[in-house]
Amino acid sequence: MVLLAGSVVIAKVGNWRNNDEPEDQESAMGLKLGLLAAALWVAAPALAQGTAPDVAKVQTPAAIVADGIPPVPASLRDATLPYMEFRTASFQSWHPAKRSMLIATRFGNSNQLHEVLAPGAARTQLTFEQEPVPNGSVSPGKGDVTLVSKDVGGNENFQLYRFENGRLVLLTDGKSRHQGATWTKDGSLIAYTSNARNGRDSDIYVMDPRDAKTARRVLERDSNGWSVADFAPDGKTALVGRYVSVQKSELYLLDIASGSIRPLTKDAVAVSYGEAKFAPDGRLFATSDAGSDFQQLGTIDLATGKFSPLGAPGLWDVDSFEISPDGRSLAVVTNEAGVAKLSIRDASTGRVISTPATPAGVIGGLEYAPWGAIGFTLSSARSPADAYSLDPASGQLTRWTQSETGGLDPNANVEPEFVKAKSFDGLEISGFLYRPDPKKFPGKRPLIVNIHGGPESQSRPGFLGRNNYLINERGIAIFFSNVRGSTGFGKKFVSLDNGPFLREDSVKDIAAYVAALKKDAGLDPTRFAVTGGSYGGYMTYGALTLYPEIWRTGLAIVAISDFVTFLENTAEYRRDLRRPEYGDERDPKQRAKLKEISPLGRADRIAVPLMVVTGGNDPRVPASEADQIVAAVRKRGGTAWHLLAKNEGHGFAKKENQDYQFWTSLMFWDKTLLN
Repeated sequence: MVLLAGSVVIAKVGNWRNNDEPEDQESAMGLKLGLLAAALWVAAPALAQGTAPDVAKVQTPAAIVADGIPPVPASLRDATLPYMEFRTASFQSWHPAKRSMLIATRFGNSNQLHEVLAPGAARTQLTFEQEPVPNGSVSPGKGDVTLVSKDVGGNENFQLYRFENGRLVLLTDGKSRHQGATWTKDGSLIAYTSNARNGRDSDIYVMDPRDAKTARRVLERDSNGWSVADFAPDGKTALVGRYVSVQKSELYLLDIASGSIRPLTKDAVAVSYGEAKFAPDGRLFATSDAGSDFQQLGTIDLATGKFSPLGAPGLWDVDSFEISPDGRSLAVVTNEAGVAKLSIRDASTGRVISTPATPAGVIGGLEYAPWGAIGFTLSSARSPADAYSLDPASGQLTRWTQSETGGLDPNANVEPEFVKAKSFDGLEISGFLYRPDPKKFPGKRPLIVNIHGGPESQSRPGFLGRNNYLINERGIAIFFSNVRGSTGFGKKFVSLDNGPFLREDSVKDIAAYVAALKKDAGLDPTRFAVTGGSYGGYMTYGALTLYPEIWRTGLAIVAISDFVTFLENTAEYRRDLRRPEYGDERDPKQRAKLKEISPLGRADRIAVPLMVVTGGNDPRVPASEADQIVAAVRKRGGTAWHLLAKNEGHGFAKKENQDYQFWTSLMFWDKTLLN
């Protein structure tokens, strides 16, 4: 699917961290936000040629309800077509016997799993489902099982399947939520989390995926956030993580046979653990912010639970790491102001052995092959997400897939500028500014300020997909912000928006960005727009209601409009995970503050046209959040376009819906921002 924040990081099956809003990604099971679109007025192509307005219309997809939105002209579709036809490919897994790659890419209406036998070889499609199949993995050892995860209509009730003879064989109950499937080292078992017992709490199960009848619950928990991080080399012990908040997580050791569990980490203060994995010799490697403002790579003593950093302290988060098959080296990705840097390090000392050259962008989905190659996904401003491998010995980087870009030259896309600003309290905040070519578009240009979801996420410099149309063809600048509460800048920074009483400080950051960007000689301060998805959608509403005078228009995607109704109506399994971030609506003081800062109660301040996009099956931010803000704006005579996809969840994942969202957003931006 298309990215909201321009970054691609693949969340492979087995990532234990139960972050509510994973980083924006092309084919993750989590956040599926449609791209912000560009702008073109309905009759502009025909009028520019001095002819009659185009009367041919694009057919509205069957599941789309376009409330208050004009029909999409065929001329708009034709003008934008090359930008619509890019695709991406995300590395999923190595096949240990074939030495092939399992990837996810789209040739029809949604992402499906494909196999690639060699670099540059054909992408052979394996799954042919009506729904997206964004994730899969091949069993270690013999590679005799391909495990698949998918949901229906974006409802996030993920089921596990075994791919067999062109079909998906259901392994789970078909209705509950199952996620985080993790293999034993020999590929004999998987462990996964499920809420099948009561629809709410996250219990842990194990299964031989060759026979669904072997599934059994090994750990029952009356809480959420539990998942399996890894198995010990002997397969008898599982490392279990409990995610409490972005600032706090815990690790446990679970005996698979007996179901007994013991705490491993016993931190006196809040500590966050990222990835955690066993080496072949039984050492436990992990990333943690224990004693640091950033996620550092280190080891955990299995007897005491003590975390010991490996090597010198870093100034940035370690995003991810993988352990080589012989346990001697580590592949490590650091997040340096949003740009991913890959290094190979000695597993005993942490010493950097090499720093392979990769384009400035985003890297995710690391996995060592048994023969030593490292597979991953890489995306940059001038390259859509594609699957790569690295030979750590020689440093040779090999691109396995070359995703199409609709016939367009991706090298024509602009690289972003890193922009810093000071907020109201002196806090340094930053983001990425994509600026149109001044030779093609001289003078002051309109600007869209884009706010990521999460809030525990980060805008990073990946491929912009359809958004490149705004920049390259319409001359609109886009600024991707990282307000306080974003990840990637340390645990102090990520905590500065916690709870209802600090929440609007992040909205003030947007005003600070605007104050700085207004001074830019290449931008037109009378034509600034704001947009975002999920939490970024709340921020869009917040910016429009707190600072109505600085905006020309706004577009909110799967957005929170009232924190109390959101917390009361979000899926039950999510509430306890969201309360540490936003506040507890059951507490009278916090409830009152949550109501006070909710945009719904200030909808009369939205003085500019608004567009709202939502998914009818969204379990995170229910469609009622969109319904109530649209009704409130219209009640006082305001303009609110409302686009609903009845077969989507937390963002649009099906191409026909993404396309229609793009085109309607094009019309909205032109009518309200460019006109």
